[in-house]
Amino acid sequence: MSAVWTLKALGLGALALTLSVEVWAWFFRRFGSKGFLKEVIFFPTELACVEHVFEPTFQCLCPLPHGLETSLARLLHHVLSAKSTLDICVFAFSNMDLSRAVLALHSRGLVIRILTDKDYSGIRGSQIGPLRRAGIRVLYVSGTVHMHHKFALVDGRRLVTGSLNWTLQAVQHNKENVMVTEEPRLVTPFVREFQDMWDANDPESCGRAGPPPQQGAGRQGTWPNGGVAS
Repeated sequence: MSAVWTLKALGLGALALTLSVEVWAWFFRRFGSKGFLKEVIFFPTELACVEHVFEPTFQCLCPLPHGLETSLARLLHHVLSAKSTLDICVFAFSNMDLSRAVLALHSRGLVIRILTDKDYSGIRGSQIGPLRRAGIRVLYVSGTVHMHHKFALVDGRRLVTGSLNWTLQAVQHNKENVMVTEEPRLVTPFVREFQDMWDANDPESCGRAGPPPQQGAGRQGTWPNGGVAS
């Protein structure tokens, strides 16, 4: 009789353990990452002044609506939240407001690194040249295929990624998306990808990165295939 009760007790114990594991797994899936930042931003942005993002007390007199938390304003807030480092990996970069944010961080002494596609870094309006001249380190990724990533890493712990190129066309006109998260299991692979690409294209370590492309009259404002930069 005691053996029967012992077997029943063991069976109940095993069942309770199984249920507790399943409940814990469900709880972790549902609430385990609740404390991490998660945000989705859609574009095109609403047309509005973003001066309040840079100078909250400045009274801008432009005719655009003021003080709105537009899609662009939210993206700028995330970029400007950087305290020590900012790593940017974008296919095309011509948006003046995003460039201004990067330059503002550079003026504060933050370490900024930029990876961009070599073929598209010299089009008219590209901010890569001004950012380089300001002293920001830029590496050009070249090869038979394009470096088509669009992501940024804020302090190595906040990921900003999505379909959005950092261009005026993409921000103001295209249907685009950006996801922002601080969940480590999502951020860590991007940190690794950025560092791998940086090391692979750093002339100080491998000597493979060539000089920046020059702006040519035949390609200004367009992609080499004749399309418009977006």
